[in-house]
Amino acid sequence: MTAATPSLISIVIPTYNRPVALDRVLAACAEQTDRRFEIVIADDGSTAETSALIDDWRSRCPVPLAHIWQPDDGFRAAQARNKATAEASGDYVVFLDGDCVPQRNFVARHRALARPGCIVTGSRILLDESLTRQVEAEHRDIHREPFGFWLRQQFGGHVNKCLPLLGLPAGLPGRYMTRFTWKSIKSCNLAVWKSDLERVDGFDNTFTGWGHEDADLVARLHNAGVARVRGFFATEVFHLWHRENPRGRESINHARVVARLASGQIRADAGIEACRSDPDTVVRR
Repeated sequence: MTAATPSLISIVIPTYNRPVALDRVLAACAEQTDRRFEIVIADDGSTAETSALIDDWRSRCPVPLAHIWQPDDGFRAAQARNKATAEASGDYVVFLDGDCVPQRNFVARHRALARPGCIVTGSRILLDESLTRQVEAEHRDIHREPFGFWLRQQFGGHVNKCLPLLGLPAGLPGRYMTRFTWKSIKSCNLAVWKSDLERVDGFDNTFTGWGHEDADLVARLHNAGVARVRGFFATEVFHLWHRENPRGRESINHARVVARLASGQIRADAGIEACRSDPDTVVRR
């Protein structure tokens, strides 16, 4: 399969009242080896502390930084991502959570993995609570740490893995997938051509509460004929620890994804288009 190089990548970062973690993410984004990207913050109703942090970063960020805010009305990450996508200027969108710190070659590796008619599902390295608290307290630039540091953290039980940091080529056999599988679908590290997002109308805003809004997007893209490239051993991010979100709607959302796979549904019930005219959205650039 031939590669297609995005002209501009939009990194969409959802966040909610965790400015210290977001600061670490933005610090890593500011030191990317590939600067042909913009940042769009998808804010699900954070308070003024987060806005102040983003304003400070905008004044010194080496790439364009936009802040899209919606009122706090419960967990509405799908809708926040859609609003940010609607404002994104790039032809390729990479979703990265506000507590997932990218490696310095994150943008470059996603660009190398981009293929026409494909999404890229990335993976993550999980930090435990003690290491996360240390990172946040020290404002530590973990994206600069060498492999030896992460090897010690794994031996100490503070991360779940580190070997993927060694990296493997973009053309590695086994990356290309044509069937739908739930495994490793994480919207904290997910890349999609904007044209494909618009074709399926993005995430579905009717998915509220934690769980499977990312799988729903991938399922509808699969129904639309979009294949999948696995970003393992290439795009790993460092996922800072947090308490689990309430999962009361997980089984309901799971059942909706299964039904959509069976029905072949492609368009969201309410997606990007429904977000374009929302009067409660605040856009800061």
